[in-house]
Amino acid sequence: MLASSKKAVGLLGLTLAVVLLVPSVASAQAAGENLATEVGVDTLWVTIAAMLVFFMQAGFGMVEAGFIRSKNAVNILTKNFIDYCSASLMFFLVGYAFMFGDGNGFIGWSGWMLLDVDPLVGTVQTRAFWFFQAAFCGAAATIVAGGMAGRMKFGAYLMYTVAISGLVYPIVGHWIWQTDQGWLAQMGFSDFAGSTVVHATGGWAAFIGTILLGPRIGKYVNGKIKAIPGHNIPLASLGVFILWFGWFGFNPGSTVAVGDGSLLSRVAMNTNLSAAAGAITAMLAIWAVGGKPDLGMVMNGALAGLVAITAPCAQVEPLAAIVIGAVGGVIVVLGALLLDRLRIDDPVGAVPVHGMNGIWGTLAIGLFATDSGLFYGHGIKQLGVQALGTFAVSAFVVVTMGIVFATIKYTYGLRVSKDEELRGLDIGEHGLEAYAGFQVFVTE
Repeated sequence: MLASSKKAVGLLGLTLAVVLLVPSVASAQAAGENLATEVGVDTLWVTIAAMLVFFMQAGFGMVEAGFIRSKNAVNILTKNFIDYCSASLMFFLVGYAFMFGDGNGFIGWSGWMLLDVDPLVGTVQTRAFWFFQAAFCGAAATIVAGGMAGRMKFGAYLMYTVAISGLVYPIVGHWIWQTDQGWLAQMGFSDFAGSTVVHATGGWAAFIGTILLGPRIGKYVNGKIKAIPGHNIPLASLGVFILWFGWFGFNPGSTVAVGDGSLLSRVAMNTNLSAAAGAITAMLAIWAVGGKPDLGMVMNGALAGLVAITAPCAQVEPLAAIVIGAVGGVIVVLGALLLDRLRIDDPVGAVPVHGMNGIWGTLAIGLFATDSGLFYGHGIKQLGVQALGTFAVSAFVVVTMGIVFATIKYTYGLRVSKDEELRGLDIGEHGLEAYAGFQVFVTE
């Protein structure tokens, strides 16, 4: 009887253990499956967004080629190709480590070639996150090509693109997007998708580069400004629409998570509204100043709105997005006029579109952010942090890229010869024409 009782008690204990353990195991299994699903969905979204940002290279290429003369189209498109290739390799070898690695407030110092990095960034596979960020790096580098178009040596450009994608851009990114260490991130500086990190970096690099390079032959003659029209405005228009489309990966992709879709949809809506408002106000501004609703300015106005909303897109209401884009459209027109007065030749408007509006969009957080902006009763603290950050980044880029460009200028040389510039860089640098002539040979 005693043995039988002990056996019964043992069976009862085992049953209770199984009853208690099975739900725990099932719960753990369900949690694991849910996490795996979340990782899969978020990784897929970030990968798709990275593809959209990659496609923006085509947009940059079409815009820049369309806004310059046909004799330089091959040259500018080659630079766009090489920008992305250089960014991909440099960001893999060293750029990711400088930007997201452990280090100090200034620079990261681990994760070379993605060795010994965590497999996940949040709920995204690290390799997908790298792909997304590498596409951003390529975009920042490509901005400069348009501002220095039509007169820069191709070899000099290769040196520049390695420097910005391998060192300068990653350092700026570390300050702001390495949230655990970056000195600006620690101060509360905000830049959701890169008005400063990507666009101001590229825009102010173009600014100092074009100053050191000098204007194109025939742009400023006897104190007068001579227009040098682009050769293919329809091509440029296609490029702007490609960029606009790609921006729906650029900004919404920066959520790096799908979640319930509320943040993602808010960012997408704000991005679209700001671009539309920028195009309208740029059209009205150039119409008032120049007497005609110039399509080139309309297109740059749309891009200005996109650049301006890139930093605050996750933190502002739709009406604020419209205001931010509208101001951006005016800035791009006034900025282009100012550069001409200063005799700074920027063929595609890279400086007003990306540099000036990169600053404006970043400052707009301090004004319009619902959780920290001045217009929502939160004082000027955030605006002050934003101003400090934009000034620090702009100054850093101007100084570092100024050193890079000056070093190239006085060693290898920045600019092609006068004869080559007049003939066109396509033949002189690449031995190829964008629009080759056709000859008909008659044989008997």
